[in-house]
Parts: sequence; C-alpha cells; structure tokens
Amino acid sequence: MNKEKVLSLQDVKMRFGPKQVLNGVNLEVFQGQIIGYIGPNGAGKSTTVKIMLGLIEGYEGKIEIFGEEIGNGDVSYKRKIGYVPETAELYDNLTACEYLTFTGELYGLHRKEAESKAFQLMKEFGLESVFYQRLSSFSKGMRQKVLIISSLLHDPELLFLDEPLSGLDANSVMVIKEILDQLAARGKTIFYSSHIMDVVEKISNRIILLVDGRVVADGSFSELQAQSTEGTLEGIFNQITGFSEHKEIAEKFVEIVSEANAHA
Repeated sequence: MNKEKVLSLQDVKMRFGPKQVLNGVNLEVFQGQIIGYIGPNGAGKSTTVKIMLGLIEGYEGKIEIFGEEIGNGDVSYKRKIGYVPETAELYDNLTACEYLTFTGELYGLHRKEAESKAFQLMKEFGLESVFYQRLSSFSKGMRQKVLIISSLLHDPELLFLDEPLSGLDANSVMVIKEILDQLAARGKTIFYSSHIMDVVEKISNRIILLVDGRVVADGSFSELQAQSTEGTLEGIFNQITGFSEHKEIAEKFVEIVSEANAHA
C-alpha cells in the first residue's frame, strides 16, 4: 500500500528584500518518513519550515499539507502539527503544569486531559517532582524536555523539530531518538533539522540537503553514500557544499590561541 503524501512543495521561492533565500524548492514527503533536513547556515532551512508552519507569508509557489493548500487561509491543518523551534521563549512565570495545560488547550484538548497527559509525560522524563514549579527555575535540558512534550501533547501527525536535542544529556538523547523511531513506526511524519550530522545520520530514513535555497541532495544515507567518496554524513555534506577548509581554519585558530599563551 502506498504511503499517504503528507506535504508537498512545488517551486517554492522566498525573497527578503534584495536577498533570494529560497530558489525553487521542490519536495514531496510521505507518511512515516523521518526527514533529516540539513544545510549550511543561511541555506533556507528555517525559512522553509516557518513557511510550512504558516509563520512567514509572501512566498511564491505552492505548498500543500495533508492535501490542502496552506495559502487558502484555512489554518485548521495546524492542529495536526507539532513544532520544537531552535530557540523558544517559554513563559517563565508559569509552572510546567500551567504552560503544558495551556498549550494542550490551544490544540483543542480539554483542560483535565491536557494536565493529566502532561503530568504522565513529565513523569516519563523523570520531571514529575517539578511539574508545579515555575519554568524560570528549570535548567536548559529541563526546558527542552518541556518543549518536546508541548509539541507532542496533542498527538500530531506531522512534527517539525529544529535542533530538538539542544541541552539534553546522553541518556535523554537516546530516549528522544527512540521516541522518534516509534512515532514514525506509528505513521507519524517527522521533519528533523539539525547541524549535528551524526544524529541526523542515525535518526533519518531520508536526508535532504539544502544549499543556497535549493535541494542539492535527497535520499537515504546509503544512497547519498553511493554518490559520494565520503563515508560519513559530515563528509558527504562537506563534499557537496564544497567546504574543505575546516582543517586549515582550525590550525590557524589554534596557532593564534597558542601565540597568545606564548606571549602571556
């Protein structure tokens, strides 16, 4: 049975003033895929995601999510989407309970259902003891877990994750990776954007590389390996993007640091 098409981008372009950020992005994403969405800084990754989330307007082209064109003004598709942004401002004066219950209600859950589900998820992360504490007292890793819970509370069909493992310890990273695997196995679709190549390599069953607002590579890790002389995703990334100066830059950097110490 063919998997359902979850989202489609057709010749999507975006300009901010004189800068052309997206140069005709074409994508089709299907149910149950974990997409590793990678590219250098400024390639247009966050812009693409924010357009799909309805946070940026003024693009050219056509975008369909769950079979509906998002430019038609109907935002009901957002109820089936979860999002973890790279940097998010939490309401520090709220407790975790208040924040998660509020988020759940925004997505249509009843208050008691949202609170109960939020507590159970916090407990799985070992955070039940701080459920009623203010978010201002939380560490970066604890705040990240709250964000991840808030994105999943309403059981979304499509999940956008932008550097979701930021601030998490090694054990938590293992848990999140397993959660993503199991969500995909249940038919959820995950759009995963990160600069941590080894994690993208392990998590994704499809990798899309964006450079200068264009898709320049699209396939499984093994398919990308077959098209490259490199063995790791980081090596493939550097080869395709043409970045080969990392050793030279590092050597010069360390030399400057060492010179500073020599003259101290």
